[in-house]
Amino acid sequence: MAIIIDGKALAKKIRDQLKVEVDVLKTNKIIPKLAVIMVGDNSASKVYVKNKSKACEEIGIKYEEHLLSENIKQEELIDLIKKLNQDESVNGILLQSPIPGHLNINQAFKAISYRKDVDGFTPSSVGKLSIGEDTFISCTPYGIMKMFEEYNIDLTGKDVVIVGRSNIVGKPLIQVCLNKNATVTVCHSKTINLEEHTKRADVLISAIGKAKFITKDMVKKDAVVIDVGINRDENGKLVGDVDFENVEKIASYITPVPGGVGPMTIAMLMNNVIKATKEQHNRNTRF
Repeated sequence: MAIIIDGKALAKKIRDQLKVEVDVLKTNKIIPKLAVIMVGDNSASKVYVKNKSKACEEIGIKYEEHLLSENIKQEELIDLIKKLNQDESVNGILLQSPIPGHLNINQAFKAISYRKDVDGFTPSSVGKLSIGEDTFISCTPYGIMKMFEEYNIDLTGKDVVIVGRSNIVGKPLIQVCLNKNATVTVCHSKTINLEEHTKRADVLISAIGKAKFITKDMVKKDAVVIDVGINRDENGKLVGDVDFENVEKIASYITPVPGGVGPMTIAMLMNNVIKATKEQHNRNTRF
């Protein structure tokens, strides 16, 4: 039976450490602040935004929410982002995705100042990550790396197979795994013989959003299995991309859903907000 990677407990440990850092900042009269932009009335986004708000409150980060109409124009969204860029009280800016189809999300990400890009989605952040420079790392891949560190899972020389190539998870995961000296394969909807790839993975990471898609016969014995998916099964129960009940029997480590990657994503967002705050004040404040 696999060791279950407890993302909830690790995220709590990280948040406790971050709260101490925020308390130190406050002694210097600096209070970190996150501005979140949500466009439209997406129910899943509302849940995610609420969780981010709660985490900010727990750690001591100020939280500012901008709820925009579904029919907002691209120019209005960009204008708000530019306004937040110029607001010195705002240290981090997050544009909650998805956004309505008539809006260009990549153009919106480009408008966010790289100094406040706590989601790690601007071209500057992506480019710096690809050449190994210090930058903001997308929160889900960053959280997965922290899990590997906590459980002493060394990626050096390992075959890492990532299922999913999204800009938010799959693509940045390639780079963070390469930076840890893994051999990385990325699979997607056009991959031929997917099972051949997944069965040779020492570390299998699924981020495709298909309930219980990764089955036991697709996983190598003693593989590390990371489940990024969040789905509902036929009974409305929250499940991941991995058939947890059966894959757990052959994996060496596995993340549950819920309680795995999700809490870590929010913890690393909080980490990035504090990183941004420190960098924005480092000219006149000593830490």
